[in-house]
Amino acid sequence: MKTNKPRKPVPTTRTGRATAALGAVAASVALLTAAAQAPAFAQGTADPADPATDVFSRVDYRDCPAELPAGVDRKEWRCEVTVGYSHFALGGIAVPDMKPITLTHAEGPMPDGKPGQVFGTLRAEPTPVPGGLLGRKAEQGGPNPLLGLAIQPEYGGYADFLGTGTDKGALDLKFRLVSPLLGERCAIGTDTRPVALHLRKDGPSTWLSKNPPLVRFSAYDRDLTVPAATGCGPLTPWVNHHFGLPAKAAESSVTYTAYYTFKTYDELPAA
Repeated sequence: MKTNKPRKPVPTTRTGRATAALGAVAASVALLTAAAQAPAFAQGTADPADPATDVFSRVDYRDCPAELPAGVDRKEWRCEVTVGYSHFALGGIAVPDMKPITLTHAEGPMPDGKPGQVFGTLRAEPTPVPGGLLGRKAEQGGPNPLLGLAIQPEYGGYADFLGTGTDKGALDLKFRLVSPLLGERCAIGTDTRPVALHLRKDGPSTWLSKNPPLVRFSAYDRDLTVPAATGCGPLTPWVNHHFGLPAKAAESSVTYTAYYTFKTYDELPAA
């Protein structure tokens, strides 16, 4: 019975992989020139001029977790909706004005008196990465629409909003990389290896309104460890080379200004 011998791997260098991937970019552009234009992405904002108007327009209590832990008093549990405005630096991908990230979760006392929490949802739209895939500056005419790049946060499977002291909590994220040349599975972080945020408070929280409640706080993580991008097809090596992924803790960070409001479960509208 004839069997195929495994091929010996061809030695490659980081430069060689990047050069080959650049060739793939050029070929893809040639193939897609006649295709439909890439979707346009509106830029986000670091902090709204009128937070109450912007935040409450994004609040949807239908995202509140429907099921709470057994035995809890629903009147003592509240659903919190947090709208965060952030600046992410993930290796060589810098997004100073990330579109708002809306987080919904429930928290309250467990039957034994200890605090409990239930995650609800994370909602975020794609935010354009300045310079697109090639990092071209605006004065150079900006990137070809086919070379545009946007980044979209997604829930990574773990959240802890009951931080203590200066610790504001933890949140695992994945970042979808949206581009006509990268396919639908291209992302930084996976379910098994997400981007793990450990947020620390940056000053005290501020009550902006009591009725309805609206609280502002700031947090940061300057020690993010960012894994390599995966699922980007033949351009995966080039994406990681170009944007310096994986990135060490000192090379990545997030600053975060958030506003949250809440209702107790007996105040929520009927489903």
